[in-house]
Formats: sequence, structure tokens, C-alpha cells
Amino acid sequence: MDPLSSLLSGIRAEGSVVTHAVLRSPWTIRFADRAPLVMVTVLRGGGTLVLADGSSTRLVAGDTAVVQACEPFHLADTRATLDRPHMGYELSCFVPRGFGPADLACATPELVETATGAPEETSLIVGAYRASGRRHERLLRALPPVMVVSDDPEVCAWLEQSAADAVRLSAGSQALMDRLLDWALVCTLRTWLAAQQHCAPAWYRGMADPVVGPALEAIHNDPFRRWTVADLAAEAAVSRALFARRFSEVMGETPLAYLTEWRMAEAEELLADPNRSVAQVATTVGYSDAFGFSAAFKRLRGQSPSEFRSTLRQPALARA
Repeated sequence: MDPLSSLLSGIRAEGSVVTHAVLRSPWTIRFADRAPLVMVTVLRGGGTLVLADGSSTRLVAGDTAVVQACEPFHLADTRATLDRPHMGYELSCFVPRGFGPADLACATPELVETATGAPEETSLIVGAYRASGRRHERLLRALPPVMVVSDDPEVCAWLEQSAADAVRLSAGSQALMDRLLDWALVCTLRTWLAAQQHCAPAWYRGMADPVVGPALEAIHNDPFRRWTVADLAAEAAVSRALFARRFSEVMGETPLAYLTEWRMAEAEELLADPNRSVAQVATTVGYSDAFGFSAAFKRLRGQSPSEFRSTLRQPALARA
């Protein structure tokens, strides 16, 4: 286990596929899911992403964009189209038959001739990702509102063919496509993070460090063990002093501060389960008693575990 895998474990594609969407200019698609992440891969053609704040990003064939979609956003053939008469679609991956006014995946292809006489089309694959719990929030804080990774057209051709095969095979086709989108998201995030080099979050850079990496792997493989700095230094096969100094240099915090923060993030997940008592959560995340755990949680989160649990119930009560 590593930090990126841990953070991605709470976010999954589920029933969210649009393939071979062939669109005639001028067109727009409004993405209405408000999902934590939406991934758009342009197989052919291109378009412009326009976020709720008005910022825009141009996409061309081979580009994959990952969007934090807490607010609806648009993809249009050009930004100017939003202010002109056009064919508008609304897409909601989490709602059955959530395409309108026509099902983009099944619409009759309409081609528009370019000035050279060659047909121009825009073909997309879209995945929206649901979240369970709060673990993914640390990942989202490390990402910009839109991140774009460009890939080889051959990779896009393979992805398009895989999507088409998944649709043709009825048995397990949805599960196959969802896992394909999960794979594509992981690959896209890894490529983007690797390109950031020194700007990547510390938890990502630390995995490549020969001293910090083994300790991070040990922490994430067994986050609830009562680790000491000496234990973690032994995992890295260096002295305690060297390990503590190097960890702080790379991660920007001490080993035990990192461990405590990660435990609190795991505790938030556990506190969302109403069947677990605070004492049970404390023991699970490595504390000997509920008092010590509650004090640490309040110091880092600004509220007690019981107060945090109450805030989780408030939205549900508001809907009742």
C-alpha cells in the first residue's frame, strides 16, 4: 500500500460511461453530476472545458482531463458556442438515462464537413467517480480544478476499442467499463503527479526517496501499529537521527506528525459508522484509550470525535 492507493481507495467509477459521442458543431455538454472527479478523454476532435467560475481549458485528441466537479461545468466545441444558438446536451452519469436531449452514446452520428472536405467529429469517453467516506479529500486538495494529461493516439485507440468491446459484451459489461475507467484514472493521476516533480505533494514525492519511501510503505501497510521513530528508521535501514532529519526535510513534518494525521483521516472514516463507539475507533487507530484519542482528534480537527460525528448526521437530518 502507498499513499496514492490509500487515497484512491474511497473513489470509484460506478455506472458512468459515455462512448462514441459524435457531435455536430455547434454543440455543448453540461456535466451535472457534481461528482468529486469527472474524467473526459477526447478520442477524436476536441472541445473547450468551461468551469463554473468561467475559466476554460482547450482539449484536443489524445487529451484526458480530470475535473473536480463540485459545480456543474460545460464542454463545448468552442467557448463562444455557449453564447450562441447550439445543440445542447446534459449529461448525468449517476442517473438512469441521464443523457439529454438524446442519448449521446446511441445518437445517430452527424458529421460536419471541414474546409478541406474531410469529416470532423468529436468522440469522447466520460467517467464520473463516486466517493465513499472522506479519505479522497486529501487527494483532491493536491489537485488543481482541472488537470490535463496528453497521451499517444494509439493509447486512445486502444481505450476506444476496449470501451466498444465492453458495450458489445452484455454480461459484466458495466463492471468491465467501470474498472477500465478506474484504471484510466490511476494512470492519468500517476502521469500528472510524476510530471509535477518538486511541485508534487510530499506524500507522493516521499515514495521515491530511499529513506522516506520504506517508512511510508510500512505506515500505509499497517497504519494502526504503534510505530516509534526507531521502528520506522529500522524499516529504512538507517539511524534514528538520520531518518528523522530526512523525513522532515522531504515531508515537511515529523514522522509521528505524519502518522498521527493519517490516523485521524482513518478515524474520520470509522466515525462515519454509527455502530462503532468512540472507544472502539480509538483502539482501532492505535490509541490505548478514548481520552487520548479524543484529545488528539480535537487538537487536529478542532472538534471532538462526538462533535465530528454529529456534523456528519446534519445533512441527513436536513433532508428528513
